[in-house]
Amino acid sequence: MPKVCGITSWEDAVMAIESGAGALGFNFYPPSPRSIPADADLGWIRDLGMAFPDIARVAVVVNPDEPLLRKLREADCFEAIQFHGDESPEFCTKEGAAFNYWIKALRVRSEEDLAVSVEFSTPFLLLDAAVPGSYGGSGKTLDWSLAAKFVTGYPGKKVLLAGGLTPNNVSAAVAQVHPHAVDVASGVESAPGQKDPEKVRAFIISALS
Repeated sequence: MPKVCGITSWEDAVMAIESGAGALGFNFYPPSPRSIPADADLGWIRDLGMAFPDIARVAVVVNPDEPLLRKLREADCFEAIQFHGDESPEFCTKEGAAFNYWIKALRVRSEEDLAVSVEFSTPFLLLDAAVPGSYGGSGKTLDWSLAAKFVTGYPGKKVLLAGGLTPNNVSAAVAQVHPHAVDVASGVESAPGQKDPEKVRAFIISALS
């Protein structure tokens, strides 16, 4: 299943859905060029759920504070929350309980980075490239052999593969790793925070082929 992350507008959301995306990610991490302001009106995201009830809407956060978490809970427009920072297993379990499910992102350099996955109670793990000073969206590719070994070794985990995926490499990534889903942000943009319709369509076709 393709997940298109860093959606910032209704138009990009509908374009991604009509191109075949099964999930959309909405970023609430201010340093990111794809971030939605914490005080923004989220009504359009709620409306997406009414127009496209089969599409999963995922709130992406990095070390979130309570005011942001409260806003996301009260908005009642996200099926899931994705913890993309340094959140503890206990924090994720507690705060993730307010949503239908939650995802923990792991920044992977080695097998040791993957070993901590067993501490998180969710089956949904997003594997991203480890880049110093970055919490994702770097465009860097992780070691697919590590991801493939993890998928084989932990069949109970549903892996979302991220990190440097593009229309040109996603088919090879899927063939090697066999993830539950693939996640893309910068790899389908014309500019930071602006999705390119041709790239989105090409990515999803390649991911599903």
